[in-house]
Amino acid sequence: MARVAKQPTPLPTSDLDARKAAILEAVVAEHIDTAQPVGSTSVAHRDEVHVSSATIRSEMVALERDGYLMQPHTSAGRVPTDKGYRYFVDHLSSGVLGPTQQHEVSDFFTSVRGEMEDILEQTSGLLSNLTSLTSVVVGPSHARASIRTVQLVDLSPRRVLVVAVLSDGSIEKRTLELDTEVSALDVVEASSQLDALLLGTTLEQRLEVPSRDTSIATLVREAVSALHTSTPTADGDQVFIGGSSKVAGSFDQVETVRKVLGILEQGLVVVSLLQDIMNRGLSVAIGSEHGFAPLSSCAVIVAPVLVENESTGAIALLGPTRMNYPEAMAAAEVVSRQLTKRLSSASKDDRG
Repeated sequence: MARVAKQPTPLPTSDLDARKAAILEAVVAEHIDTAQPVGSTSVAHRDEVHVSSATIRSEMVALERDGYLMQPHTSAGRVPTDKGYRYFVDHLSSGVLGPTQQHEVSDFFTSVRGEMEDILEQTSGLLSNLTSLTSVVVGPSHARASIRTVQLVDLSPRRVLVVAVLSDGSIEKRTLELDTEVSALDVVEASSQLDALLLGTTLEQRLEVPSRDTSIATLVREAVSALHTSTPTADGDQVFIGGSSKVAGSFDQVETVRKVLGILEQGLVVVSLLQDIMNRGLSVAIGSEHGFAPLSSCAVIVAPVLVENESTGAIALLGPTRMNYPEAMAAAEVVSRQLTKRLSSASKDDRG
């Protein structure tokens, strides 16, 4: 996937006087609402602007000259540039979810049940429903989660199921196809040895396994090897996409939709994108700021998920630069905070 730059420099912003700032905010808000170029008459009707249409036109020309606005067509209104959106976001007061949305989030995390993968997948759906944007939830890497318990289940004389319960609440399952038959008693003994060997370790640890040539020792070795099988992304991160179908309704150009969907299908690329954004101290990356050429017409909002002050994942919203930033940022903050509580609770239960 082509990159514009490894670490692109964010667009510079400067302070605007109060009148220009109010007019720019009005243009951004109107364009977000209507998806149409904004004229001076529309701006004059907004409550936050208290000057004449003639003054507004003059200030909009100045804002265009300074790179905050652009005029897509002659005699048309103006639309914000990436620099204009950046100023809007940087000077935005914290948004607040409406009572209905807050209740939806609270009910979700009170009632959601299941394995951690199920919870993360459902969280991505919740976030997309709250915002009508495409959501991404990156869960903790299984490789770094400690093992609570391991059990072998006898399926047949040559098939054994390995089940490991991890500290992040997830469950890893592997099916072993054996070269020789093993007895039910051997499976029980191997299960006991395996649990004692792996308790408290992680999937990324490499352990010294007994090399004895017995059916029990062989079963233990194969179970350990199966649990260390690599996960889909390079570092084991779990990636869940919610509302990918909303991409089609978010962008006007079919080619943009195709490119965005193509990126969403690549879990490792998505994880790398979110990590790059967070590493640069950003919570919102607009247009070319995030460094992926195919997403130059997109904005990405990222919120980390922390457990014991360490980043164990992230949630994100992806949409056009003309997204509802106050709502989207508020939703990302609330959901990340609730997911952090859920994962922290699972971690405390493991230690308890």
